[in-house]
Amino acid sequence: MGALRERFWERPLADLNRAEWEALCDGCGRCCLHKLEDEDTGEIEETNVACRLLDCSTARCSDYPNRKAFVPDCLQLTPSLAGKLPWLPETCAYRRRAEGEPLPRWHYLLTGSREDVHLAGAGAAGRVISETKAGPLEHHIVEWSD
Repeated sequence: MGALRERFWERPLADLNRAEWEALCDGCGRCCLHKLEDEDTGEIEETNVACRLLDCSTARCSDYPNRKAFVPDCLQLTPSLAGKLPWLPETCAYRRRAEGEPLPRWHYLLTGSREDVHLAGAGAAGRVISETKAGPLEHHIVEWSD
């Protein structure tokens, strides 16, 4: 899979090996939340409704390696997509690096703690509901504080 190079997160996304790419994820879980797009304006509204595979208490996928088998429309994020998806949170490490920005100060690669994303208020852990329980998405629109 590849070793993690020193300060790999400062490299261009296209230069990362598979292990580094996966390690860049801050674990916020927000990419796994449903979004609503206004057909007229294109404006995207975020919700607190999670994909059925997201563990709502940890914001981690419960079956990451096999997720596409259970959620066929789960998007495989790639270096070429990272800077093109307006629904990725502004705090997302993939988005930030694609835009030439540094990691947020709370990112676990800088702090050593995977909990810091949630302590900073950027993560979904403990703040979301599964799509299997939520009901209409329109009732779950939220604004995340980035």
